[in-house]
Amino acid sequence: MSRIGKEPVALPSGVEVRREGDTLTVTGPNGTLEQHVHPDITITVEDDRVVVERPTDAPDHRALHGLTRALLANMVTGVTDGFTRELNIVGVGYRATAQSSEHLNLQVGYSHSVDVQAPEGVSFEVPSATRVIVKGADKQRVGQAAAKIRAIRPPEPYKGKGIRYVDEHVRRKAGKAAGA
Repeated sequence: MSRIGKEPVALPSGVEVRREGDTLTVTGPNGTLEQHVHPDITITVEDDRVVVERPTDAPDHRALHGLTRALLANMVTGVTDGFTRELNIVGVGYRATAQSSEHLNLQVGYSHSVDVQAPEGVSFEVPSATRVIVKGADKQRVGQAAAKIRAIRPPEPYKGKGIRYVDEHVRRKAGKAAGA
C-alpha cells in the first residue's frame, strides 16, 4: 500500500468533508475548497478522520491513492490554518507597496512599476518594503501567485538582486576577472 495514502487525515473540529459525485468539498473556518477526485478512489469519513482507499494495486490506482490523500490533507490544512509563502526583494531601490490586500505594486529596476493582481482566494501583505507575504487557503494558488511575483524579477547570480523566496539560496558566480 501507499505509505502516504493509507495514513488517515485527521479532521479538526469545525471542518466538514463531503463528496458529491467526482467533487470533494472541504469546508472550514477559512472557507470552502473543492477538488476533482477520480471516481475509482473511495473516500470515507469516520468520526474525526477521513480514510482514502483504492480498489486495486494497479499502478494508476496506486498513484491516485497517495495523490488524493495528499490533496485532501492540503485542503484540510488550508481551511483551518491556511498557507503562506514569503518573498524577499533584494536590490537598491527595489521595493513593494500594497495598494490593497489584493493588489501589489512592485518597483524592481524596470522603467515602470509592475502591478500584480491577486487571484481569487489569495491576499498579499507587505510588512516592509522588501518583504511580501502571499496568503490563502488553496496551497496551489498561493504557490502559483508567489511564483508569478518571483518571475517578474528572478534573482540574478552575480549580485543576487531580484525577488526570491525567504528560504531560497541563490548560487553566486564570480564576476569578470581583471585583465592581465
